[in-house]
Amino acid sequence: MEHLIELKDVYKIYHMGDEDVHALDGVSLTIDKGEFVAIVGQSGSGKSTAMNIIGCLDVPTSGTYHLGGVDVSTMDDDQQAEIRNKMLGFIFQQYNLIPKLTVLENVELPLLYAGVGAEERKERAVAALGRVGLADKQKNLPSQLSGGQQQRVSIARALAGNPSVILADEPTGALDSRTGREVLGFLQKLNQEGDTVVLITHDNSIAVKAKRIVRLQDGRIIYDGDASDPAAVVQPEETGADGEVGV
Repeated sequence: MEHLIELKDVYKIYHMGDEDVHALDGVSLTIDKGEFVAIVGQSGSGKSTAMNIIGCLDVPTSGTYHLGGVDVSTMDDDQQAEIRNKMLGFIFQQYNLIPKLTVLENVELPLLYAGVGAEERKERAVAALGRVGLADKQKNLPSQLSGGQQQRVSIARALAGNPSVILADEPTGALDSRTGREVLGFLQKLNQEGDTVVLITHDNSIAVKAKRIVRLQDGRIIYDGDASDPAAVVQPEETGADGEVGV
């Protein structure tokens, strides 16, 4: 079976003065259609680099990345931009909404860049807003919405492009815990409806809402498995030399 996302022996090396920093150090990872995967790690673990490569915002130093069967690891900027428009929907910590545009116009904007006609643009934007429960807020400006509602607009914007993958980068980082749970609930609902969701986070309590956790440390995968397994949330530093979890 062809995987939706396939990273094979991926390295990302940055040259910092006389030193080579291995942000990703031989990562191999597959994600299939319909999965809900959290990529987890502390600052410096490589999770942001992994997101940038999966999101076609960067290319590996070596190794290959296939998205939907297409090798995107050697593409130039224009080719990557085209893949991003067609296959990826982004949700960011800061909602990145344009203050002067209405909610509907914000959701339509990526479709405008993608060359979608006005009628279809509106139709898809309205449908996406309906999926996140904001059909009645189309004419509002972002400033008239709560933080949670603004993040739901950004989810609708990602959905409007009918992406193969929804890539959510710390999507609850700017929200209080109750609103954050609400946004995570929407991501779970979208996954239940068949969407593929890849969530990037440093927070175990958020990661366990996914079905599968991939944990990175020092650019390497140290856990890849069921999010409900206790091992998924045990930090390496919490484990003693004999393998027992410390108190």
